Amino acid sequence: MSIEKQFQNVAPAKLAVENVSKRFLTNRGGEVHALDNVSFHVNIGGFVCLVGPSGCGKSTLLNIIAGLEKPDSGQVLTDGEPITEADRDRMVMFQESALFPWLDVMGNVLFGLKLKPGLHAKERREEAEFYLELVGLENFIHANIYQLSGGMKQRVALARALAPNPRVLLMDEPFAALDALTREQLYGDLQRIWQTHKKTILFVTHNVREAACLGNRVLLFSSCP
Repeated sequence: MSIEKQFQNVAPAKLAVENVSKRFLTNRGGEVHALDNVSFHVNIGGFVCLVGPSGCGKSTLLNIIAGLEKPDSGQVLTDGEPITEADRDRMVMFQESALFPWLDVMGNVLFGLKLKPGLHAKERREEAEFYLELVGLENFIHANIYQLSGGMKQRVALARALAPNPRVLLMDEPFAALDALTREQLYGDLQRIWQTHKKTILFVTHNVREAACLGNRVLLFSSCP
């Protein structure tokens, strides 16, 4: 195979992190270097895990990619365009489910669909039902959030993140607070969704085994950038 042919077969980068640095001021006027000249790319349909100890800048980088924070230097590109703000093409799932306790399961997923314009009420409900079935909660549509286990809450959060049909799913240690059995079940669910729906996923974790189980690529972060 020619070099030209090989380059033609390489999947284009969905996300490109280019020389990103981020510093924070301490209470004593010093600086903490959360990120120092970080560069990598994520191909379309890739499942990339960022692994490292607490405080190494993983979550900060995820927030920058989400458009929730800005880097001090460098840039993040999606489809070749710089990220300047948050949008529905990149949805974030956090360690805490961040669900609305005054809404039931269906209401929480319908809230995520507010980010998807042009849908009538019936279409929104049908899409919400589709994503709840995808995560195995079709029998809990009208359940109150306080009635759910930790794993079920994270399934609702996953359905809500998927509902706007983002191109990139950003996951910040979403299973860290769950018991081992529930984590294993959710690993299988997430792998199935990724393989079936071809989402591009960036997954932050401090658990090396979790990264090895889930990702098709693993990036290691140091605690001292």
